[in-house]
Amino acid sequence: MSASIEAVQNEIIDEFSMLDGDMEMTIGYIMELGEQLPTMDDSLKTEENIVKGCQSKVWLNANFRNGEISFDADSNTAITKGLVSLLVRILSGRQPHEIIDADLFFIDKIGLNRFIGTQRSNGLGAMMKQMKIYGLAFATQNTKSQ
Repeated sequence: MSASIEAVQNEIIDEFSMLDGDMEMTIGYIMELGEQLPTMDDSLKTEENIVKGCQSKVWLNANFRNGEISFDADSNTAITKGLVSLLVRILSGRQPHEIIDADLFFIDKIGLNRFIGTQRSNGLGAMMKQMKIYGLAFATQNTKSQ
């Protein structure tokens, strides 16, 4: 059983708290997280998988297997790739209703918006919205197939 959405967010909050609000270290850490994101297959980097509302290019793909959604993601910029990697870490491997109901409090707790600026904050919001849309789509599909 994987850790709850809340537990994973608390782990992330702890990791960022060690950086003590240092801007350069925080941005560096976000970029490092992006480097650890599993490589997304180029065949998934399609127009349909681009997250609308992001200044950078962000590709997000979802798969639904055994009642759980897993996400593949990538971005053409290091910081944005790091941000999407955090969302993938929290929301991948979850049931649709968990994603739909997720309260992503880690962003405010870390004070992430201070580090990433308005454009990226809007992009992060667009990524979260897209993941919840996938959750809704798979929840609806799952209901129909039962």
